[in-house]
Amino acid sequence: MTPTWKIPCAAALLCATSLLAPLSAWSAGAALATAQVQGGASQRADLQSFDGVVEPVRQATLAAQVAGSIVSLSVKVGDSVRAGQELARIDARAAGQNAQASAAQVDAARAALAVAGKDFERQQQLLQKQYISQAALERSQSQFDAAQAQVKALQAQSEAAQTQQRFFVIQAPFAGVVSDVPVAVGDMAMPGRPLLTLHDPSSLRVTASVAQSAVPASLEKLQFELPGWSGSTGLMSASGASVLPLVDAATHSVQVRFKLPALSGVAPGMFARVWLPAVTGASGGVDRLFVPVTAVVRRAELTALYLVDAEGRPALRQVRLGRVQGDRVEVLSGVRAGDKVATDPQAAAQVR
Repeated sequence: MTPTWKIPCAAALLCATSLLAPLSAWSAGAALATAQVQGGASQRADLQSFDGVVEPVRQATLAAQVAGSIVSLSVKVGDSVRAGQELARIDARAAGQNAQASAAQVDAARAALAVAGKDFERQQQLLQKQYISQAALERSQSQFDAAQAQVKALQAQSEAAQTQQRFFVIQAPFAGVVSDVPVAVGDMAMPGRPLLTLHDPSSLRVTASVAQSAVPASLEKLQFELPGWSGSTGLMSASGASVLPLVDAATHSVQVRFKLPALSGVAPGMFARVWLPAVTGASGGVDRLFVPVTAVVRRAELTALYLVDAEGRPALRQVRLGRVQGDRVEVLSGVRAGDKVATDPQAAAQVR
């Protein structure tokens, strides 16, 4: 006789609940609040943005000209230095000994020159008394000339050795701030190896890569903003902008540069956004896309939106944002006009 198993009512209810759980999640996903990406002719504007970066106008990477062990580092990253200040020193004991040897050789050559000079004078006197021949005088003169040339050659070598001694001391070429020190005391310095990086914080510029077709005829209305700057006040006007006379063959873009005014707290490497007047073509303007600010997801360095497909399933997509206008934010890349985005990212993240 086959045994009959009876499932308690509570257990049956639990099984039914577990089977319906995915359906409940799907129902929550289907009920997600969404908004449509707005764009088209009604959103055309007279400005378009490009990413840029803050750079120092004057920056120097100081490298070693000679080989040797680094015996001292007088500065660290962030220190302000003056022009001519000692920054690092390389072991110069061998170079000092070579300089001393060269100086000693110069002294010996000068002594030999003095002897040759006196001998030449005596030979001249003897020739006047007709005690020696003209050939003997010429040989004495040639020895004197050779001694003079030897002194000049050894003096040049001695000066070169003294000049090389100065290569073992790294000095600041201008007043600025130390931005990088990739070496430590005891490291081996080799010719061409970078030791320090120095920049002038009083002279900064912004460089942006702009599509060749988007460069306007005049840059007088160029504006910029520094989103990561603590003193950011929105769009600021730039003056003295220029376009470098070189087009990148791979990206077909050009470099637009302009000097920054004196702004406290701005440092090289900061992100900048450059706004240029839109180049109007046959379509009459530049399309701009907007989404609600509440739909934006920010996770560390990720900026994204949850795009909802026709079946109501959300998918996270990385985007690049532009200016905020009220409760909307411009999307520069990552979506198209007509796409649906979830306005509640937390609810969209729970849908599986």
